[in-house]
Amino acid sequence: MGKTLRYINTAAKISLLFVVLVINSCNTLKRVSEDELLLKKNTIYADSAEVKSEDIESLIVQEPNTTILGYPLRLNLYNLAKKNPDSSYNAWLDRNEKRERKLINFLSKKQVDRLGESFLVSGLSEWLKKVGEAPSTLDTTKTKRTLERLSAYYGSKGYFNNNTSYDIDTIIKKRRASVSYKIDLGKPFMIDSVSRKIASNAIDSIYMLHKSEAFVQDGEQFDLSKFSSERERLSNIFRNSGIYNFQESSISYDIATDTTKLANDQKMNIELNIDNFKRRGDSAVTSSEYKVYKFDKINIYTDFLYDENDSEQKFIRYEDYTIYYRNKLRFKPKTLANAVFYEKDSIYKDIDRTRTYRQITNLGVFKYPTITSTPNDSSATLDANIYLAARPKYSLGTSFEVTRSNIQQFGLALSPSLQARNLFGGAENLNLSGRLSIGSSNDPSIIDNRFFNIQEFGADLTLDIPRIWLPFINTNKIIPSYTLPRTRISIGTSFQKNIGLDKQAFNTVLGYNWVPSDFIKHDVELLNIQFVRNVNPDRFFNVYGNSFSQLDDVADNFDSYNDTVLYPELTSYFETTEDSEDPSLRIPTGTTDFTEAILNRTVPSTTDEYQTVSRIEERRQRLTEDNLIFASNYTFNLNNREGITDNTFFQFRFKVESAGNALSLLSKVIPFNTNTDEDKLVFSVPFSQYIKTEFDYVKYWATSRTNVLAFRSFFGIAIPYGNSDNIPFVRSYFAGGANDIRAWSPYSLGPGRTDAINDFNEANLKISLNLEYRFPVIGNLKGALFADAGNIWNVFDNVEDPEATFTNLKSLEDIALGTGFGLRYDFTYFVLRADLGFKTYNPAEEISKRWFRDYNFANSVLQIGINYPF
Repeated sequence: MGKTLRYINTAAKISLLFVVLVINSCNTLKRVSEDELLLKKNTIYADSAEVKSEDIESLIVQEPNTTILGYPLRLNLYNLAKKNPDSSYNAWLDRNEKRERKLINFLSKKQVDRLGESFLVSGLSEWLKKVGEAPSTLDTTKTKRTLERLSAYYGSKGYFNNNTSYDIDTIIKKRRASVSYKIDLGKPFMIDSVSRKIASNAIDSIYMLHKSEAFVQDGEQFDLSKFSSERERLSNIFRNSGIYNFQESSISYDIATDTTKLANDQKMNIELNIDNFKRRGDSAVTSSEYKVYKFDKINIYTDFLYDENDSEQKFIRYEDYTIYYRNKLRFKPKTLANAVFYEKDSIYKDIDRTRTYRQITNLGVFKYPTITSTPNDSSATLDANIYLAARPKYSLGTSFEVTRSNIQQFGLALSPSLQARNLFGGAENLNLSGRLSIGSSNDPSIIDNRFFNIQEFGADLTLDIPRIWLPFINTNKIIPSYTLPRTRISIGTSFQKNIGLDKQAFNTVLGYNWVPSDFIKHDVELLNIQFVRNVNPDRFFNVYGNSFSQLDDVADNFDSYNDTVLYPELTSYFETTEDSEDPSLRIPTGTTDFTEAILNRTVPSTTDEYQTVSRIEERRQRLTEDNLIFASNYTFNLNNREGITDNTFFQFRFKVESAGNALSLLSKVIPFNTNTDEDKLVFSVPFSQYIKTEFDYVKYWATSRTNVLAFRSFFGIAIPYGNSDNIPFVRSYFAGGANDIRAWSPYSLGPGRTDAINDFNEANLKISLNLEYRFPVIGNLKGALFADAGNIWNVFDNVEDPEATFTNLKSLEDIALGTGFGLRYDFTYFVLRADLGFKTYNPAEEISKRWFRDYNFANSVLQIGINYPF
């Protein structure tokens, strides 16, 4: 094995050396002629101070060639392409008169001609040109265009008298040039006064109520972007104050300088003009004064896509709404009314229209609605018409997956589903989904020799209600319908065969969520009940091989002639296999009897041997006992991202979960049965009791238009108490994996400074810090450099191993560090990711060997993932 690793390491070094030689062999100036200069750098100076604003730098017309960590990869790829591949191919044929004749005899004249058009000859060059980048040579025409754009930009900021120039710094021998753009700003123009001229009395009254919030104010420097922002602000105010037909084009500004003042005073007088509503007719343009409109009639058409000849529409009146339907009304009037935010005699608001769209769509039973408003100008009223087209009552779906994991080498999964919409007339949606998966595992503990030797199947039933459902409680005033409230009630089960201990899981959830704004989301799970039953606990030592190896190592100390004479029962604990003559403990009888013999002191042992066996037995009991988790939790999400292209934002998630408290209170009224450890039992299973909290923070910085620096921090802790002295495996933390500390495989890091002593290492305290720099490579291929730090520890539970326990701040020395690089390919709908992580600081090593001990390709970890890790 050691030789193999050395060979791999040597091969990796040779490959890396080859790549370096290829890169160094590329001539950056290969496509730059003698009379041209390769542009290397642009710099902007405003009043002699360097400008580093990305917005201003984007005005430069001609940019240098892109680089990856300072290396012009795309330029050198372009240079690798042959300039005229066809001519080069023909010249190669003509260089040897026998070469063409031999190729024709071997292939044919037609095939030889096609060879010149093939990918290897011309296609490769075309591809290199496409993914590469032509040299960016200095073009003074583009330089002057840049000056014009810079002058216009600073003019929009009030520097109307700015002067621009540029300097070119050249290195003739290296045929390279840098350009410095210089702007003398001069004195800015200031706003002296802002007056108004508004044609409509209604508009004037509304404007005066919001005048103090204006972006354009007396005494401020002129800034054209503020005028655009002010137009948007006013349009939004008017359209949310009853002016349903307001046109942003009605707003204009007159700008004048005061000629009575000194010439260098540079003061400006601004007049805001808001004209009347203009309507373009067939032959003329007419205008009318803007008015505040109120709603008169609100009509809801529930069968918009109907055949008028089929039957006449019926209608009912409910509160402020007239609901039209065909044949039979399938929806509760209250459900429809709660989804519409227009009210009779209320003024028109754009926000109400948007909320109506969102809530109707959120119901999940209609296609995207159509909303129109018909005005009655004489009375300044509106008739609102909301047209709805129902989705099918039932729909079937299915998905098929090919999977691979650390459990199965190859797997197939089928997931059929049935959805029933508007189940009880209140837009309740019921979804029944199933899952059947089969896979192939090379686990030696599985006796089944068939290729598909592991199975998992299950089903989930979910009822989705578009409101907060709490019996006898009206939550509309606390959580209004515009926050898109939802209730989810689900029940599910799953069964595993030949997977671990063959778990059977049952779960049920009663949860709520609502979205008060585009940036905030609340999730509450009032009930989250999970019951996990281990069908084959006797397979523990077959599945958890590390635990068995540790126990068997202790047992080897007793597998001798003297011990078997003194304790003849030891002989029955061991067996020999075909693969080895060295006796090992029988599973499960030998492991059970040996453990009892040590812990009961039937066979004397050293303190270390006793503690090792005790620790293994505690872990075995914890991982094989059935779990009942009766929990409630709350999650708060804050996200200020304004779109998928926004690369300057943050995300914050806080979660708190409490388990077992309701059952603990109930036990004071109803006496529960207990086990030998005095744990209270429900259905013969001790229920878990703990408090758990998590903090997750993500921050993005756009270092340029294409490069992003991303940071993530995570802290989580789960504290057992009352009926528990440990955390269930399904609620514990682990470290390592594609979205965590990527230099370690999942479950292989920690706890603390232990060296992955278990197969699945987990604990109840976790700290994680991740930093990643992302940059483009070629086209949709992106690159990344990353550093991941963190670890897991045991705290406030029944684990006493000091190497695995967080005791004080000194335990922070156990934080591991992994660094590496990765590639991502953007398929638009998802990102395929590959990361190679290197163990930079490994707390499991001796203190003097923790840094860079395994920092090589042989010990690196390749992680494959979908989408970005955070």
